[in-house]
Amino acid sequence: MTVSRLARASTLALAISMPIALAPVFTTPAHALFGFGRIVYDPTNHAENLLTAARTLEQINNQIQSLQNEAQMLINQARNLASLPHSSLQQLQQNVQRTQQLLGQAQNIAFDVKAIDRMFEQDYAKLDLSATDTQLIADARSRWENTVGGLQDAMRVQAGVVGNIDTNRAEMSALVGQSQGATGALQATQAGNQLLALQSQQLSDLIALLAADGRAGALAEAERATAAEQGRIQRDRFLAPGSGYQPGNARMFNN
Repeated sequence: MTVSRLARASTLALAISMPIALAPVFTTPAHALFGFGRIVYDPTNHAENLLTAARTLEQINNQIQSLQNEAQMLINQARNLASLPHSSLQQLQQNVQRTQQLLGQAQNIAFDVKAIDRMFEQDYAKLDLSATDTQLIADARSRWENTVGGLQDAMRVQAGVVGNIDTNRAEMSALVGQSQGATGALQATQAGNQLLALQSQQLSDLIALLAADGRAGALAEAERATAAEQGRIQRDRFLAPGSGYQPGNARMFNN
């Protein structure tokens, strides 16, 4: 019998016994039946005993209910402290490393301040007016190669970022499912944190993409500006006054 059923049975017994205890009692004296001393039945005392028993049973029921509440609270706390069984950290780190490797493979001019300053000082700074035409052509070809390499690097980074979309979509679906099926506050929080980490990784890909595109555009603009300066130099050389025409002897028909 459960505690609630026992409590209801005790209450019913008390309700039944109360009219009997308060009604007049007509019994044969005990000394007339057994020949012993006289025994007196006290209805008030009997009712008080029943009330005391009922109160004691109620207190026991309250204590049992309190223990049940504490047990449920401990169960809820255990659920809240349960860790999320799914982790996207390794996959997100692999995506970030893949993008970093693509950025680290930048051709000719890397994503390094000192390297950029050195290459611009060498190929894009003020041109040497005394350089030969052959040297000017070689320098122009080097700048063109830098521009083409920058465009290729930007396209490779774009391909890497696009390749991360499928894995990010799968991880996002898994994390949303884990969040919706979380059994406690800790699992829901961990799922939310991993979703934020996924967004951070996507932002990193976006930053890398913008950096690669910006680098390619900057190289193209630098090549265009330097080519304009080189064209001006070659034009000035072509228009510079020379010694003019000098007559000389001509031979024709081997005569």
